[in-house]
Amino acid sequence: MLYQDTVESEVLVHKPSFIAWVFAVVLAVFLLFNLTGTTIGELMRPVIGDPLESGFYGRLAIAFVIAVVFCFNLVLIGFVPVKVQIGIVWLELLILFLAFFETFDLSLPFIRKNLPFLIAQGVVTTLYVSAISLVFASLVGIVAAVAKLSSNGFTYGIASFYTSFFRGLPLLMQIYLIYLGLPQLGIVIDAVPSGILALSLCVGAYMTEIFRAGIQSIDRGQWEASRSLGFGFGLTMRKIIMPQAFPVIIPPIGNTFIGMLKDSSLVSVLGVWELTFLGRTLGQATFNNMEMLIAVAIIYWILSICLELIQSRIERYYARSKVR
Repeated sequence: MLYQDTVESEVLVHKPSFIAWVFAVVLAVFLLFNLTGTTIGELMRPVIGDPLESGFYGRLAIAFVIAVVFCFNLVLIGFVPVKVQIGIVWLELLILFLAFFETFDLSLPFIRKNLPFLIAQGVVTTLYVSAISLVFASLVGIVAAVAKLSSNGFTYGIASFYTSFFRGLPLLMQIYLIYLGLPQLGIVIDAVPSGILALSLCVGAYMTEIFRAGIQSIDRGQWEASRSLGFGFGLTMRKIIMPQAFPVIIPPIGNTFIGMLKDSSLVSVLGVWELTFLGRTLGQATFNNMEMLIAVAIIYWILSICLELIQSRIERYYARSKVR
């Protein structure tokens, strides 16, 4: 809900009808999967006997136990505050993910050995490429957004063609076109600048629409009032329009930057020593591909969480005037 409900009502997860419905759904879902050959089947051996020979009875018993545990957990969580509920759910899901990864029989010493290099080289390069690309993409996005809001047909045509072209082509193709195509014109760019240029132009096209929507969300009267006071275009945008547009712009820009952080993995095709390239290279050399892929995936996830926290703080800062 947008605002916390001040009307007292019964907690949804404490309603018997809701719990019965959830129980039926969970039971039906897990009946579709044969879990008798897993660790859960071994734990249920005293009840179902030999898991591999238990048949439908074993599947039903396992699905029933999972549904009971899930519903019991759901009811208990409903008694604690919301923040504690969120923490419990995150902890439980994290434990399930770790249990899932444990089934891969990973070589933890190999991960610990290569983790410092992944962070020192891969993370630094990934953040470096992403941060510089974000700066250039933002500049391109602002300029193109102003051009698309212009009444000048020439500037609007260029901006609309730019956004259509770079949003219409896959990012990987843009990387190849810049790295392999520009040398045909006598312009030779190294791998890292090529990756940054491709990311900047591609993400800048998406940011163009973000800035355009944010600027257009401000009432036209704000613009007319500032112009009537003698403010120039630059001063009006900087002091009047953009500060009001930032609360609208920040959330999609944050999402775009998180997406760019992951899309930067595509520059690995150029041999840039970012996270994905290092993870793939280190894993292939010793046939520990799964260890490196999982390690890189977790690092990306941690980086995304950090960016989400930064984004939420910025959003709260710009939305402080709306807090009741």
